[in-house]
Amino acid sequence: MLSTLFEMFSYTFLVRAVVVGLIVSLCAALLGVSLVLKRYSMIGDGLSHVGFGTLALATAMNAAPLTVSIPIVVAAAFLLLRISENSKIKGDAAIALISTSSLAIGVVVISLTTGMNTDVCNYMFGSILAMSKGDVNLSIALAAVVLVLFLLFYNKIFAVTFDENFAKATGVKTELYNMIIAFLTAITIVLGMRMMGALLISSLVIFPALTSMRVCKKFRSVTVCSAFVSVICFFIGVVISYIYATPTGASVVIVNIIAFLLFWAANLTIGRIKK
Repeated sequence: MLSTLFEMFSYTFLVRAVVVGLIVSLCAALLGVSLVLKRYSMIGDGLSHVGFGTLALATAMNAAPLTVSIPIVVAAAFLLLRISENSKIKGDAAIALISTSSLAIGVVVISLTTGMNTDVCNYMFGSILAMSKGDVNLSIALAAVVLVLFLLFYNKIFAVTFDENFAKATGVKTELYNMIIAFLTAITIVLGMRMMGALLISSLVIFPALTSMRVCKKFRSVTVCSAFVSVICFFIGVVISYIYATPTGASVVIVNIIAFLLFWAANLTIGRIKK
């Protein structure tokens, strides 16, 4: 096993992928707890489709993918939040509206420029070869921003997650902190999308939180457990992908599914013991 790991990390592109993937998994897991509890978990799926459209536009313009994607996806996150709060269009309908529109635009742009080839598959399901050295440096810097802001505003995020009305009544600027959550989520989605793909990146947001909630009951413990689960599942998924030559994103998701089932079984076992 050790020889396999040494061989695996002898490839520069794999080292880049693992470094970025671990950081993005950590960010996604931390934010995922709040998003799941606030019933905003599908926002990750919607933003990933917006990211697909922006990646297609970046390819058509021969521009840097992350440079083009980040501002557009952040704007889409704010738009989704604003529509959900102040419009007759409910949150799930707004997400579906924006995500399907972005997906359609992305497919049309790709078909008119590079053609419907393997690029579409890479965008949809991710590619471990997609991370350049510049992407890695930018991803690490942005992920550090996400982690710092999350830790800095942890108490406020906790407040707006559990009882937004009470937090607002006590003077907390709930709209501001909801925007911060949306901003951090948008950055995390963009950073992880090139590796996990538009169709699978939301799994990094949803699965670790749901898995941890099977056993842990307090917000802090769920958050910490979710972070550990996400990072470990990503690493195991990458190793399995390398050994068996399976798609990286799909391998990571399958490991997350197994972790969820194990935690669910552990929860049932603990419940029976207590009875």
